[in-house]
Amino acid sequence: MSILVDSNTRLVVQGITGKEGGFQTRRCMEYGTKVVAGVTPGRGGEKFDDVPVFNTVRDAVRETDANCSLIFVPAGFAADAVLEAADAGLPVVVCITEGIPTLDMVTVRRRLQGAGICLIGPNCPGVITPGQCRVGIMPGNVFLPGPVGVVSRSGTLVYEAVDQLTRNGIGQSTSVGIGGDPIPGTTVREILELFNADPQTKAVVLIGEIGGSAEQEAAEYIRSEMKKPVISFVAGSTAPPGRRMGHAGAIIAGNTGTAKAKKEALAAAGAVICESPAEIGSTTKRVMKERGLL
Repeated sequence: MSILVDSNTRLVVQGITGKEGGFQTRRCMEYGTKVVAGVTPGRGGEKFDDVPVFNTVRDAVRETDANCSLIFVPAGFAADAVLEAADAGLPVVVCITEGIPTLDMVTVRRRLQGAGICLIGPNCPGVITPGQCRVGIMPGNVFLPGPVGVVSRSGTLVYEAVDQLTRNGIGQSTSVGIGGDPIPGTTVREILELFNADPQTKAVVLIGEIGGSAEQEAAEYIRSEMKKPVISFVAGSTAPPGRRMGHAGAIIAGNTGTAKAKKEALAAAGAVICESPAEIGSTTKRVMKERGLL
């Protein structure tokens, strides 16, 4: 088992004929992802390699039974692309686009509430279930099928963590990069809920960063509901207050957003804290051995 995407995922790529969309679509297909359709308004009827291109997501879903969307659409149009995918009934939408206006995401988040649609992103590397499906831009060669779920606000750190796990012989059930924008489609806590319910996932690596309160909200869930060990690293311990570091959401506003406050909350909830990103793989291996999970 896994979460969000697997061998049954039928992917439609919005923006498939663009440079980045086309490049990453081919990488997804090489990994084994079933890319069944693309969408570029005005280019319906064309082909991208052997993939049919449609004018609308609704047309693509009707003709191909797509059940997941991957979005490579410019920032000014990306919110509409997300809503188009949602209106077509797709249960999982992964938006890679960076720079979507915050007000646009406020509208999207409100529209999707209660709709049963999981939006990953924006400004994210996507989702990968090793050996089954790659939806996004993650480098598939560092992944290994196995029992550890990974959720990260940081894109590059998710690759680093996964590489360490793989080198330690620990595979991953699914890895999810939720993105670092101030208003993500799906929160860390919501991904933890999915991993908690997944029988294949035996432990979770959580990578946080400064800004916002996502890690504190995740800590509340870990304390009250999480049945599996959580190993966590929070980036940004040396970041100066009031300065954005990397992602748009990585800005400290008050004590809540500091790495120190996040680590303290997670540790108090029972998560095992890594003080250095270099310790993620070895710490996960140690914790799983101690708990009889390896």
